[in-house]
Formats: sequence, structure tokens, C-alpha cells
Amino acid sequence: MSLYHEILKRYWGYDAFRDLQEEIITSIGEGKDTLGLMPTGGGKSITFQVPALAKEGMCLVITPLIALMKDQVENLKSRDIKAIAIYSGMTRQEIIVALENCIFGNYKFLYISPERLDTEIFRVKLRSMNISMITVDESHCISQWGYDFRPAYLKIAEIRELLPDIPVLALTATATPEVVKDIQQRLHFKKENVFRMSFERKNLAYIVRNTDNKTGEILHILNRMPGSSIIYVRNRKRTKETTLFLQREGITADFYHAGLNNDVKDLRQKRWQSGECRVMVATNAFGMGIDKPDVRTVIHLDLPDSPEAYFQEAGRAGRDGEKAYAIILYANSDKAALKKRISDTFPEKDYIKQVYEQLNYYYQMAMGDGLGCMFDFNLEDFCRRYKHFPVPADSALKILTQAGYIEYTDEQDNASRLLFTTRREELYKLREMGEQADLLIQTILRSYTGVFTDYAYIHEDSLAMRTGLTRQQIYDLLIVLAKRRILDYIPHKKTPYIIYKRERVELRHLQISKTVYEERKERYEARIKAMLEYVTSETACRSRMLLHYFGEKNEHNCEQCDTCINRKKNNGVTDSSYNVLRRQILEMLSVQQRTPADLARLIEADKEEIAAVIRFLLDKGEIQMEDGMLQTKNTTFANN
Repeated sequence: MSLYHEILKRYWGYDAFRDLQEEIITSIGEGKDTLGLMPTGGGKSITFQVPALAKEGMCLVITPLIALMKDQVENLKSRDIKAIAIYSGMTRQEIIVALENCIFGNYKFLYISPERLDTEIFRVKLRSMNISMITVDESHCISQWGYDFRPAYLKIAEIRELLPDIPVLALTATATPEVVKDIQQRLHFKKENVFRMSFERKNLAYIVRNTDNKTGEILHILNRMPGSSIIYVRNRKRTKETTLFLQREGITADFYHAGLNNDVKDLRQKRWQSGECRVMVATNAFGMGIDKPDVRTVIHLDLPDSPEAYFQEAGRAGRDGEKAYAIILYANSDKAALKKRISDTFPEKDYIKQVYEQLNYYYQMAMGDGLGCMFDFNLEDFCRRYKHFPVPADSALKILTQAGYIEYTDEQDNASRLLFTTRREELYKLREMGEQADLLIQTILRSYTGVFTDYAYIHEDSLAMRTGLTRQQIYDLLIVLAKRRILDYIPHKKTPYIIYKRERVELRHLQISKTVYEERKERYEARIKAMLEYVTSETACRSRMLLHYFGEKNEHNCEQCDTCINRKKNNGVTDSSYNVLRRQILEMLSVQQRTPADLARLIEADKEEIAAVIRFLLDKGEIQMEDGMLQTKNTTFANN
């Protein structure tokens, strides 16, 4: 048994790797820069965790998903693997402790958000770390052609210069051909090296239902298709409304969005994963890192704004390989709503400049000041004070982030954490603190490990239950202990952050480049157009449309999406006959134009079947007729 298989069995309990995992692991293990394209649920984390455990030193994992980062660190710790994370919102003291542990603490994984790569403290400490490999998760974020470009990812190339001989493993679940090429160039791959899993999901049926009664359609689907389900909606308010509707109809359901606190999110996720709750109604905040194999239906009540986002969310259905359904409920009014997102996501440049100026007033930032300053940020309060609608204001702040003026982090729910700053032996001399303080200290030491070397996440409610004290008493005692410098205590806080990446500039010097604004807006519009083509097409195989978008050519229809089923009903042609006749017709027409009668004479098949396939290819747009002559036609995304 190879070392990789031994590690897989020891830490994860599996006897064999899944498709493509071993090939990627072998490639990065041999020191080759490697790009792995693996759809949602493909087991990406194994591809860097196993080779990192086989190597001396520590794996640097760069990822923008803070919630996923925390989950993976906790998951590794539960397997007795030393892992640590650094992200926006941590105090300088926490970051220093984490970095020192990476140098001296024999850690195997350092998870870090891309924005932290650019800090001086990180770059200084990095020189003393023994880095074995670099993993870039969600690597499509490095490409300006990607659907979620983040400027901070461009700093990874500079990190490579500091670690010239360290191989990079880039991972993503969604990348078009141009993005695949761009990722490798921007990460300075020594040689192109791509491992691709097919994006085809043979057990997953893609369905689009055109309906003005979406709630009624949800009931119809859930009553016909048993099993676990996710319903995706666009905003937080709608998660609750839809959940209450389902509960009134006797279906167990919960809602989930980024605005809930961690304890509530964890509880609801566990109830859904255990099957106690059947349906999770959620925004796109739900799903990352959640590996529930038996989801039978993923239903979209609102349209995603890109095929990439849809493919990821739909891909959470049927990970067990059993039949599952990804269903979009589409009303004609959705088209206008989706197009409105363009102006919401890319407000006018003058509006963006106004938001920047008001942000400076909000923090009383003087001209020339600000570089490196970090502030809690309350979007609701900001919008109320300056009379903005939240969606365009949020978009303006994100564009200012893209332009490099600020860093605007998403809302984070940071649990309370603490670190003992006194040595263990000195704690026993502190009896004068009183019985309650002594009881709390002893309970913390029994409940949490590593509290003398690293910040531990704690729950005041849990400590209250274990000690018999109230939550307020726990909080007050921890504040006292912190003031006495016995420990460092950071209470729970839930907030986004604004970090100034540059000093405040005058508005006439504020530059929002064509790359940041016009080119990104153009690509955003193209994705929305592709999404609308997907839901409005009535003839093209849904699976083939998605596969073609991601650069995967295939010659067969899925035979299980709504358009394939409708074609079979309407044409009366068997699947095998259709594929054979289609290929023959297209081959003949690629050579020269022909009449339908010519094709019927030249092809040995039932004439009714030939006529049915010709009609379908005309409807689908694969061929066209001019002056009675049939000819091939250039295909587009929607017609492939």
C-alpha cells in the first residue's frame, strides 16, 4: 500500500481514492504545478490534505471562504491534525500567535484569506516557515475572466517569488476554457498541467419549469419526489416566508442565511443533515463544505446570475450517485428581475464616488490618512445616514474593493475566543481571584485544549451550563481575568469590516479603471444572457448546454432533462435512432446543401423518423432552410 493510501485510510477511513484524486495527488507530490478541475462534491480537500501530510513541512492553503476555512480547520483538528487559520477580523495579537505557531508549533496546515497575504507581518514570518506546498482553492478568483474575480488573489504570484521552488495546487469547481488558461498563467505555472473531471452528472436531471405559481409548484415537486431538498432563493426575507409556507403545508423546513448567528446555523444544518428537517430554504450562503450525499432535489425559486453559480448549487443534489433533480422555477417576470441586477451590481461611477466620499465622512477620515485602518461596518446604519438603498451601496463598496481603495469583507460571525497569557504553573498561584474565577479557569482547562499556545473558540453558554454560573457572570469574570492579564479574551462579534488599502484620496484622483468596471460589467451581462438562454430554451439538452459552457464537448443528449423528455414525446423517435440520424444529417449537410427529399432518399431509415429529426434540428437551430435547401448553422451556447 502506498503512503498516500495509508494516510487516506488512517485519517479518513477510506480504502480507495475517488476519480482523479490520486492522479492530482501524485502530480503535486512529484513537485509539479497542478490545476485540478473537480465539480462540487468531487472531494477537492483530499487532493491537498493527503499529499501535505505525506510531506515534511506545512501546506499553505489560500481560500476566500472564511466559513469553509473554519470548518476545515476544525475538521482537521478532530482528526488530530494540527491546522490553523488567519482571516479578516482577527486582532493583531491573534495573528502573531498564529504565525508564531506556524513557525515553532509543527503545524501541517495554515489556511489564510488572500487579503492577508499582502501584510508585512505575514511576509516577514513566511520566510521562517517550512512550506511544503501551496494550495489555491477557488482558483477561478485569480482570473479577471472568472465569475468571482478577487484582486487579492493576484498577490499569490508574489508569494511564489518568495517560495520559488514550492509547487502550487490550484483547485476549482467551475472554470471556462479561457479561465483555465488564465489561472495557470497568473499563478506562474512552469508548465501547463490540468486534470479534469467530466462535469457531466449522469444521475442528475436538469429541469426548467415555466410557472407563475412557484409556491404551488414547490408543493407539487416535494409531494411527488420524496427525500431531502434545498430550495435556493435570492434574499433573506424570502427564506423565512418560504419556510413558513412549507411548515403550514406540513413539510418540515428551516431557513438559513448569513445573518443568522453561528449557533443557530449549526443547529439547523445538523437537523437538516440528520434528516430531522427535510427542506432547507437558503440563500447562496448555504452549501459550501456541506457534504450531504442524499439530497434528492435542489430547487431554484430565483434565477442565479451565472451558469457557474447555478452549476455549483445544482451540483449539491445526488452526490450519492442516485437519481436526483435540479429544478429551476421560471416565470416570465424573472427576466426583468435578472436584468435589473446589472444596474444594481454595477451602479454608475458617480454614485460609487459618492459612496466613497460618504464612507470617509462616516469614519471622519482626513485627506491622506487611512492606510491600514480597520473599522467595524454597519451597512444598514450607513445607508440610513446617507439615504442609500442597501443593494447598490453594497455593490459600490465591492467595486471600490476591486479598485484597490478598501477591503470590504462579508459579514462574519466570529465566536468568542481566548488565549491564556499566563503559564499553566502560575495559574495555581491565583487562588485570591475567588472561587468562581477558579471554577471557571478549571472548567476552561478541562473543556478546551491548546489554550496556552493558540486562541480557542469558546461558548459562554456552554461554560455557564458546566459551571452553574450565569452567562453574564461568565462574561464578567472573563473581562476581569483579561484586565489582570491572565488571559486574552475576544468576545463574540458579528460584523463586516472596512479596511483602508490606501490613504484617502480626493475624488478627482479616484480611478475606477475599465478593467474593474466596464470589462467586468460586460462579462456579467454575458453570464446573465447565458443564464436566460438556458432557462428560455425549449429544445436544447440542458446538460449539454452547461457542459458546452464549461468547454466540454459531447455528442449525446442526457435524455432526462425536460427538453430531452419533450423531444422524445413529440418526435416519437428512439434515443439511439435520433443520435444516428442527427449525425448522418449533419455530416451530409456539412459537405453540401440538400433538400429534405435528398436526405430521405440518401439515408436508409424510416422516412417519418427522418422528417421528425429534421424538424427538431430546425427548431433547435442546428440547421436552417433557405430557398428549400437545408444547411448547417453556426451554433451558440443555447443551441448546442
